[in-house]
Amino acid sequence: MYEWILPSLNEVLAESGSIVAEGSPTKAERQWRMSLAAIEHLLINTLANTAPDKTLGLVLAAPAPLFSQPILTQRLQKVTFTAKPFNPLALMPFNMPGAMAEDSHSADGDAVRTAAICPEAFTRCESVLPLLPADPLAAEQFCLVFTEKFSLILVLATHKNGTKSFSFAFEPEVVQQAWRSLGARVMLTNPDYFAELDSLIENYPLVPPDYRITLQFSQFLLQELPEEESKDWGTGIREEFPQCSIPNDQSPISNTPTPNPDVELLQAFAHEVRTPLTTIRTMTRLLLKRRDLPTTVINRLEIIDHECTEQIDRMELLFRAAELETNTTAKSGITHLTPMSLDQVLHHSIPRWQQAAHRRNLTLDVVLPQQLPTVVSNPAMLDRVLTGLMENFTRSLPPGSHIQVQVIPAGDQLKLQLSPQTLCPETNKATTPPTPPIRKALGQLLMFQPETGTISLNLAATKHLFQAIGGKLIVRQRPQYGEVLTIFLPLEVSR
Repeated sequence: MYEWILPSLNEVLAESGSIVAEGSPTKAERQWRMSLAAIEHLLINTLANTAPDKTLGLVLAAPAPLFSQPILTQRLQKVTFTAKPFNPLALMPFNMPGAMAEDSHSADGDAVRTAAICPEAFTRCESVLPLLPADPLAAEQFCLVFTEKFSLILVLATHKNGTKSFSFAFEPEVVQQAWRSLGARVMLTNPDYFAELDSLIENYPLVPPDYRITLQFSQFLLQELPEEESKDWGTGIREEFPQCSIPNDQSPISNTPTPNPDVELLQAFAHEVRTPLTTIRTMTRLLLKRRDLPTTVINRLEIIDHECTEQIDRMELLFRAAELETNTTAKSGITHLTPMSLDQVLHHSIPRWQQAAHRRNLTLDVVLPQQLPTVVSNPAMLDRVLTGLMENFTRSLPPGSHIQVQVIPAGDQLKLQLSPQTLCPETNKATTPPTPPIRKALGQLLMFQPETGTISLNLAATKHLFQAIGGKLIVRQRPQYGEVLTIFLPLEVSR
């Protein structure tokens, strides 16, 4: 018997015999987040074999958008389901690429506007659809991915007794059943748009994925999975002989280390902050699509979007740093590293760095070589780690300071150095080296700066982040400059 008139996605996967891992909320949430990171790597890896102007696929998710990497948001069509009460997004019907956006008005005069407009081909489409409050699907987080090469469903379910379970499936039949359950809900809330959404999904044939795709997913998953958790990942798996499974409360005693409360608290904190900020940013970007807004409103919405993005990236770094404390594989530097263009990263990052410096009354000078070589790093994380380091560096300097960023080749590495300057190029006057800020430790990962109220990663955690993306960070105190940060990134080896 289903809990409601329609099966939830967790019920669909449970009936199909898909992999289901049950346990503590923390454990299930950790498996959910690691699987999302693995599918993000898999999607980014798939981009290499697709045309640059082609839509990569469609993602149905709840309760908020799941992928924030620009390389994915620009190539994916996204639909978000939500059941939050009094959420204006719940009133927004679905709108497909090429469809006309028209306002419809209810009897009491409230406007119901389309949630997404895609004016040109292959532009990302963001849509929000409502779930009924009584629907048990509101207690589930899910990600349903459709591409030409594979389809996949991930579900994190919260049960009435407080436990959580995580499950996923690549099987086309399971994904099809999941879409039927979800599509029936679209019929209930937005029947006029069901046919359009269903026709879009038909563009992605549900076929068994190539074994290499599932193998890649497994490899990415193992990269994200802490060593101690990999031992009991299969606990609760539904197999052909379920009576042979060991219940969680009867599992044999293991030598697994006791979880670090500081790390778990930081992971939970980062997740709880990042989720509502992502929702706010989505709502802001939907409003920015409207063409009837005054310039002052647009400017303020853009500020909100910028602040949300900045804090989401900070929370992502905190979360990644917490993962490294429990992930020995990541500590060893065995992550998804690939040759990449640093020129492209800096082209997007430097304007943001200069903007952040300007907001704090600082000046920033960047010195680059005429041609930047190719480095080996993690494309999904390098920009965030560098921007996070720059953010912490600028927060530690007093107003009026000048910063020089210098990028130069250094043998088989590329050297990127951040240093306060004693001579400001704008005034040509000597400046006093900044006094190192007072920092207090918060647990094993964080530092607190009382003068500014800033919370940031400590030096050890920051170094671990750079090691995980193939780099190295060195911090030195120089009397004539103050604190100088030097980053080394490995260059691609010519063959």
